[in-house]
Amino acid sequence: MGQTIEIHHTRRIGDVLVIDTDRSLTGQDGEAYSPGYTTGSATFPARLAERLFEADGAIDRVHVMSNAVTIRRTGGWTEGAAQAAAETVADFFVFYHD
Repeated sequence: MGQTIEIHHTRRIGDVLVIDTDRSLTGQDGEAYSPGYTTGSATFPARLAERLFEADGAIDRVHVMSNAVTIRRTGGWTEGAAQAAAETVADFFVFYHD
């Protein structure tokens, strides 16, 4: 149940990964989070940030604006870490896996 978010492309720039998706996750104002500062917020971006923080302890900042998710990771991005973050975003709305 749930629909996969299509990832159009990702860009790595030093410690920052930008993931462009096929749908808006916020309005144009955007929302930014650091570990520990999403507690109590029920917005989709807050929940996505929590999942990203749980998936990779080196992630220290998540910003979601419209259809872009910008993630900062201490120490930069390996191919595997970038792929795992993209999969976390893609599967965000999926409730049951086959």
